[in-house]
Amino acid sequence: MPRTSLVPATAIAPASDAREAAHETAREHQSTIFERLDALARRAEAHDPRGPATALFAVVLALSAFGLVVQASHAATTLAPGEFLAQVGMQAWFRCAGLLLLLLAARVGPSGIRRALPALTVASAALLVLVFVPPIGTVVNGSHRWVDFGVVHFQPSELARVVVVLWIADRCVRLGPRVRDVRQGVAPILALGLAFFALVASETDLGGAMLLLLCLFATMWVGGARPTHVVGTFSCVASAALVLGFALIPYIRRRIEMFFGHGTNQQIADSLAAMASGRWFGVGLGQGLYRNQGVPYLESDFVFAQVGEEFGLAGMLLVLGLVCAFLWFSLRLVLSIRDRFDALASFGLLVSTALQAMLHLQVVAGLAPPKGMTLPFVSHGGTSLVVSSIAVGLALGAARRAPPAQARPRTLLQEAP
Repeated sequence: MPRTSLVPATAIAPASDAREAAHETAREHQSTIFERLDALARRAEAHDPRGPATALFAVVLALSAFGLVVQASHAATTLAPGEFLAQVGMQAWFRCAGLLLLLLAARVGPSGIRRALPALTVASAALLVLVFVPPIGTVVNGSHRWVDFGVVHFQPSELARVVVVLWIADRCVRLGPRVRDVRQGVAPILALGLAFFALVASETDLGGAMLLLLCLFATMWVGGARPTHVVGTFSCVASAALVLGFALIPYIRRRIEMFFGHGTNQQIADSLAAMASGRWFGVGLGQGLYRNQGVPYLESDFVFAQVGEEFGLAGMLLVLGLVCAFLWFSLRLVLSIRDRFDALASFGLLVSTALQAMLHLQVVAGLAPPKGMTLPFVSHGGTSLVVSSIAVGLALGAARRAPPAQARPRTLLQEAP
């Protein structure tokens, strides 16, 4: 006869059942993106900003040196011997000038130019107007993007993006909690930001205007503005700009249609073919079918394709690794700065450079509509390199004036004491 137990079954439930139930409950919980970002921010925290600043400086030096090699390789077979030496010398001079300006900006820092921000904002707006005033403003490929003062020839939109970020950081800090108010906080910031956006877009440079818009709203959001104000306004402005650009500007219409498969872009097709031809380790410096056939802007707006052809997948991974390192050390640097204005300004300056790099990579890979966007510190050109150097230098300057050690880094949304 089987033995029966007088003890209730619940009383003899093994402890392992409770553990399994707990594990099942844990498995049912799904981490949100904000929890993931918060965990990433905790991992990136650093008590001393000098460590991330040194690493970020090393990444910039590596990108600049690699860019000089790429530019020398492109000039070696596309230019005459005399032109080759002149071109390489000019690129070396731009990189030396960028390094010097980076070091000078690092001595000043965002707080060092804070009092001059109103004057810099007015000067930047004036330069954006001067691109339409001959003979100072010059037309290149049908666009009014350049000013020429004889010895100095540059694109004001690049500089304007840096100034706008600094101005917004200053406004967010001065407003404090009032930045969440529409009338006192959001409206005045948007008024100036959208005025700069309209000036850049009318050049016509819709891609540069959209990049400025991204930096504007990213700095506002981290500076304390309500997410609904930021996301809603950005969506409306960006959508309206794209619709107007599609309806009124033929080349923007063609590029959007190409992106959605209604037509082809030979430059994008050649860029993808150039990257594919490099295989694992590339065809070698100065070699390659596409780079020697004169694919337009392969040394500037599509330089990542040249990297893929000459250095292969290994070279592309090296550049991607350096860009990711730039992002990581930028995050660590920003989270280690206690001063609210310095931290917010550094965030806007570094995210401006990082977004430009990511947009370049997306365009070359065919993941975004065709747009002339240089790869910071690698592409041919002076304006982008110099302005990117100034932006990074100012961020490094924020680390330079910070205390050598801190008990705990502040978040950007905390109020300064």
